[in-house]
Amino acid sequence: MTTDEVKQAFPPSITGKGGIHTGSVLDHTFGKSDPYTLGVEEEYQLLDGETFDLVQHIETMLAAVSGHELEARINPELMQSVIEITTPVCRTAGDVHRELVKLRGFVTGIAREQGLRVGSAGTHPFGLFERQRITAKDRYRALIDRMQYIARRELIFGMHVHVAVDDPEKAIQVVNGLLPQLAPLLALSASSPFWRGEPTGLASSRQMVFSAFPRSGPPPRFRDYSDYAEVVGQLERSGCIADYTHIWWDIRLHPRLGTVEIRICDAVTRVEDAVAIAAYCQALVKLLSERFDAGERIPSYHRILTSENKWLAARYGLEAPVMDLGSGRRNRVPLTRVIRRTLAVIEPHARELGSERELEGVSELLARGSSAERQLRIYDANRDTVEVAREIAEATEALPAVV
Repeated sequence: MTTDEVKQAFPPSITGKGGIHTGSVLDHTFGKSDPYTLGVEEEYQLLDGETFDLVQHIETMLAAVSGHELEARINPELMQSVIEITTPVCRTAGDVHRELVKLRGFVTGIAREQGLRVGSAGTHPFGLFERQRITAKDRYRALIDRMQYIARRELIFGMHVHVAVDDPEKAIQVVNGLLPQLAPLLALSASSPFWRGEPTGLASSRQMVFSAFPRSGPPPRFRDYSDYAEVVGQLERSGCIADYTHIWWDIRLHPRLGTVEIRICDAVTRVEDAVAIAAYCQALVKLLSERFDAGERIPSYHRILTSENKWLAARYGLEAPVMDLGSGRRNRVPLTRVIRRTLAVIEPHARELGSERELEGVSELLARGSSAERQLRIYDANRDTVEVAREIAEATEALPAVV
């Protein structure tokens, strides 16, 4: 081989090892906002007020909220039967609670005026993706054009939690440290036991649907921020992605916002549970950030192991028998035991953040059961997926008074 052929066959490493630095560091805003501030995004189902089937009425909803002070917090998504809300930046989980109650109350009220209902769950119990229309935006048209069937069947709904981190190197290690939490977070939020009118035997069918997307699933473990920026830069320069928001990992950095974005969760039905999970995420990020600051080693585990626990959580939900990675025991343990042990560790951090009361909601969720469990109980009683959809809407719209 000639020298030029060797260079083409074995280019300099995109991580910078053994070769030149192949791209600029990805711009970011880590450190430009207070650490541990929160933001939550929720994707809701738009439902017919009588049949509880999905309806293509996002334009009706957007027209109805036009000019309202909350208009900027309400957005379309890929399919016209989906409406997304985003909270403002919040300091505590209590702030998240107030904002979610306000936004859910506003959206459900507007929907009622239009003869609609709103539901929050990872999948619709009997909805069919073939009947959904794609939202008329260039980003979504391009997504469908590029991914075809994979994107057309993406009739799923999620919740994303952003937590601000004040340093990019720290943010990388926080993401690495959060990987063992994929299973607990998925089980706590699991709300998609149905797909196309059938019980799937899974607590989270949404995960199985979304796993077909490229650049999804658990993120790889990056050495540092430069390593991450080089990988993203290579994807962008080669035209594989337009920007890093086309990377859909279960947990990812959001450099433009300066946050770690936790994306593993199904859309959460009860607002109290959504708030509890946000408090759980916030306290975990604080714990890992402080360990990084103290120079402590943040444990990490092979992707196969964290992915196996994630699969068990998707299959069995809170009842999952998972590998106890932290203890090193050979036998599997109930996932609820792992979650309760984590709660004991992060509770002091939640207290320092002013989110301890909201974190208690995780214990309440464990005692009450997940949305997936509630949906299956209703289905087992009457074999009627319409009644399941009705329960989702009623639980979504049941909002507590907030002072």
